[in-house]
Order: sequence, then structure tokens, then C-alpha cells
Amino acid sequence: MAKITKKRKTASELYTHADTYPLNEALELLSKFPKARFDETVELSLHLGVDPKQSTQMVRGIVNLPKGSGKKVRVVAFTDNAQEALDAGADEAGMDDLIAKIMDGWTDFDVAVSTPAAMKEVRKVARVLGPRGLMPNPKSGTVTDDISAAIQSVKSGGRVEFKMDKTANIGIVVGKRSFSVQDLEENITTVFDALGKARPESLKGHSYIKSAAISGTMSPGVRLDSAVYANL
Repeated sequence: MAKITKKRKTASELYTHADTYPLNEALELLSKFPKARFDETVELSLHLGVDPKQSTQMVRGIVNLPKGSGKKVRVVAFTDNAQEALDAGADEAGMDDLIAKIMDGWTDFDVAVSTPAAMKEVRKVARVLGPRGLMPNPKSGTVTDDISAAIQSVKSGGRVEFKMDKTANIGIVVGKRSFSVQDLEENITTVFDALGKARPESLKGHSYIKSAAISGTMSPGVRLDSAVYANL
């Protein structure tokens, strides 16, 4: 059995793990937990009431966090106009040279964007990018002719993608421990709005969200009261 750290023990004494809390109270609790030596990421974790085996019940989407995610996003752009992409803020840009670099094993970036014309060549590295969730996709807004706007949107720090896994769970970054309770609450409320819009039309007679909790990288999770998401 893993040893319980002193900080986690202290955090566990501040609340009852089995209880659920309104969003503001949950965030107030999180703010009182002992902090790590780095600025922890705050994540919203959800278990959905959908059937992950049904393609019509897949839940995925994009949300722009009004207070940002607190994360520096590294972006590469597949385009014939590399200078335009670099001027827009891309960390790396190009075509054949960038593809060759990735084929050699380099994936030191967070998001890849591409023009539609470049996608034929980009598919050469699909086996590298796909499993890492880095493949440009029109549905996520990362395949577009307006490459500058796509880069700027990603680099703003507020753009977060979410996608349900095979066990109907989703983890969504909603900010940092250094954020105020008010800023985290605004981000999380925006995420729930986006999740509501992503609710599968084929989901009938079942709760959309079974449970939800917030946590920091090194903190225990605080379960949210179902009233927070009951109307989704």
C-alpha cells in the first residue's frame, strides 16, 4: 500500500471524502489544501452516463476558458508559409523538414495545426501523432486555412480540448492552484456549459454526468454536488 504523504493527510482532515459539495465550497476547500512546491494544475474529472461503445454517444469538444488554463502551449504548424505561422506565434513551422523531424521521433509540442492542403503530407506522421492526441483535426479547429487565427487561439492559453475515454471518463484542465476561487469557478462553469452542448442526442433515459470532482496535481479530489450538473 502506498504511503500517505503528510500533505495529503493534512488535506484529508479538512473535509469528508465521501461528501459532495457545491462548486464554490469545493473550490474553497481545494484552496486550503497544502500546496506543492510547484503551481499545480487543477483538473475537473467526470464519469459520464453514456455508453462508450456507441459511436453516437461519443463526447468530445473544445472549450475556451475565460481565465485561461495557466499553461504555456507549444504549437507546431504544418504549412507551406512557415514565416506566416512563426509570425503568428508558432514554435515550429514548415512541411517536409518538420515532418522528417517528427518521423525521427520528435514530439516536443502540445498542439499541431495544419492547413487543409498540407494534410496529405501530414498523414505520413499519423502513426506518431495519433496515439499522442496530436494529429490535427478539423473538428477541433486545428485544420484550417486561417492558420494564424488557429495558432493565436491555441497560444492564448484558454483553449482546452476534451474527449471521453473508453470507460466514459473525462479529465479537463481548468486552471492552476494559483488561480483565485472566482477565476476557477468561472472556468469550470464555462466547461460545464460546453459539456452540456456536447451531450449526445441519442442519450435518453439516463443521467448524462454520473459524478464529478475537482483536484490539484498533488491533492485529493473533492466531489461536486450533483446539483452543479443536474440540468445538463
